[in-house]
Order: sequence, then structure tokens, then C-alpha cells
Amino acid sequence: MLTYETLLNALPNALSGVDVPGWGARVRGKVRDGYHRGSLRALVTTDRVSAFDRVLGLIPYKGQVLNQLSLWWFEQTRDLVANHVVAAPDPNVTIGREAKPLPVEVVVRGYLTGVTSTSLWTMYANGERKPYGVALPDGLNKDDALPTPVITPTTKATDGGHDRPLTRDDIINGILPAPLWDTVEAVALALFARGQAVARKGGLILVDTKYEFGLIDGQLTLIDEVHTPDSSRYWVSETVGAGREPENLDKEYLRKWYVAQGYRGDGEPPAMPPEFAAQVAARYIDAYERLTKQTFTPAPIPAAPRIERVLGDWRG
Repeated sequence: MLTYETLLNALPNALSGVDVPGWGARVRGKVRDGYHRGSLRALVTTDRVSAFDRVLGLIPYKGQVLNQLSLWWFEQTRDLVANHVVAAPDPNVTIGREAKPLPVEVVVRGYLTGVTSTSLWTMYANGERKPYGVALPDGLNKDDALPTPVITPTTKATDGGHDRPLTRDDIINGILPAPLWDTVEAVALALFARGQAVARKGGLILVDTKYEFGLIDGQLTLIDEVHTPDSSRYWVSETVGAGREPENLDKEYLRKWYVAQGYRGDGEPPAMPPEFAAQVAARYIDAYERLTKQTFTPAPIPAAPRIERVLGDWRG
């Protein structure tokens, strides 16, 4: 584990973005910068962190953690579903095959928790007993395990707005064909079961996660990222129970800090203190090491010149 001082000192060199010559116009997402070349896409995972549908700041080494952990998970799950990975020429970069993304966020939840407006706990606490079309009984408490994992899909907000909850009927009656959605559901639940099994070995609980799927040559394909602390919620197993708040090794730790400051996505967010950014980084790295059983080795910083050189030279 990197020292707190190392993480704090790395913050001024955190990767906010990169311009890559020879790959066309940059498509800037909340966290990733994408570039297209023919049938390929270069995804550069930056250190930007987003929550409440907004970019809130930079977390040192976060991009490298997300990219390398996703690559590791793609290998662990390729027997369950195809993925888009072609090459990884840099710790922050994945070259993938271009896919036609499905217009649905596939969220799988194993516990009743969360602080955002689309979280299962927020909806349940507000009296909703059939969120996303999933029937839930009365009497459940925050952070309770669900009887079985459930899929709670949402729209993909493309206009800066918020994702909107969907039901299965919403999807098969106008968004995706029923046979394709049946396959998506089966694959998502299989991926989640694999993720929970691996997490348990690292002393973690995979609480919930988000999957991005697309079609490549008509085949369902896992794209973007998988089982990272950005797209997933991880609890430290030994902190769960006895009425206490579980310890998070994921972005929920950051969300909770913002909520404690009175911010839930509206108006100007409070500035993230450097010390807090270092704390978030340490949790991401801890999750990486627990899951992979590998020591995180930081790549040279600043990262932008390194990435520009590697992608500029890449001819795969």
C-alpha cells in the first residue's frame, strides 16, 4: 500500500485529461477520454471522479487502479461473456473493439443500501415497495441483504440529466427485444455471483455493481469497466452487522462525505480537500490489492506525456 504522504504528493500530478494525436477527436466522458480509429476505441481512464452525475475533482492514481482492475476482471469473467479488450499498452489505457452500446444501465444489487436518488434504499425509505418493478416486503432496514440479487436497470442520461429507473416491461416494450434482455439478465447475475465469490476471498462484500453491455458483430459483449470501486460498492466484511455503518472501499465513501456536507448534486459542490482525496485513493488501492492479491505499483507521473507517447506509437 502506498503511504498517505505519497498519495498526497501525487495529487498535483493527477491526470485530468489527455490529448492524443492521430486518434481523431476526443470524446470526453465523466471519467474516461475516448478516441476512435477504425473499428477500435482507445479508452484513457483519467483520475477524474464523478458522483451525483457531476465531475467533482481528481483522485491520485484512480485512473490506473480502475483500468488495471477492469483488465483483471475481464480476464476473470471471459468464460461468462465476451469482452471488448484488444490490448492495454499503458496502465491507464485500454484498446477495445468498437461496440454498439445497449441503451440501458444494468445495475445488480445484493443489499438494500445507497444514498443517491436512484438507490434502492432511498426509494424504499420513501415508501416505494416495488422499485424498478421488484417487489420488496415491509420491515427491511438499511444495509439488509436482499433474499436474492435483483436487477434494477436505468436509462443512460445523455443530456446532463439524471438516470431514470426502468422496469423489465419498460425495456422489452420498446427499448430491447425480450430475448436479448433475457440474456443480459442471465449474464449480469452470473457476473455478479462471480464477483461476490472473488470479493469474499479478499474479505470484501460486493454489494452492488453496474455493467455496460454492447453488441459486437451481433454478440453480447461486456464493455467499459467491470467490478471497479467506481462502478461497484464494496464493504469490508468484518465491519458489517451489529447496527453499525459498513466501511466502504469504493466511491460511496466519497458520496457519503458530500452528503455530510449537505450536497446531493444540486448547485455548486464543496471543494474536495487534498487530504480527503488521498483518503479516497487509499481505499481504491486497498480494494485493488484485496481483490487481485497483487501489490499496486504506480506508473510514472505525470501520466499525460507517457500516454500520448504510447498511443502515438501504437500500431496494433
